[in-house]
Amino acid sequence: MGSMMSMFYGEISKEELETALNKAKGIVSSNPVVVFSKTHCGYSQRVKQLLTQLGATYKVLELDEENDGIKIQAALVEWTGQRTVPNVFIAGKHIGGCDAVMEKHQGGKLVPLLTDVGAIAG
Repeated sequence: MGSMMSMFYGEISKEELETALNKAKGIVSSNPVVVFSKTHCGYSQRVKQLLTQLGATYKVLELDEENDGIKIQAALVEWTGQRTVPNVFIAGKHIGGCDAVMEKHQGGKLVPLLTDVGAIAG
């Protein structure tokens, strides 16, 4: 973890990373659909637009507006291996980013997934 993480995120202690990871996991476990996002990211906007168009309820955490957003993003890298936003979770499972969500939608798999977790009224 050391050199690679510090290269991308500055100095984040193990304790800070663990705290951020616990926060991220808590958010994911208490919300059926979670989008870790950044306000200026076009890919994040596309995913949020799609979910909104589908009438889904979802939790958004804008990492660029959170005091510990950099730490949470570093924790998400550790947890999921994904460096970028959006970082989407449905039913506690890591779905991926914009491409993965769009692929699921185009394949007809997103709506049933969202319906199963109660994010879309069935």
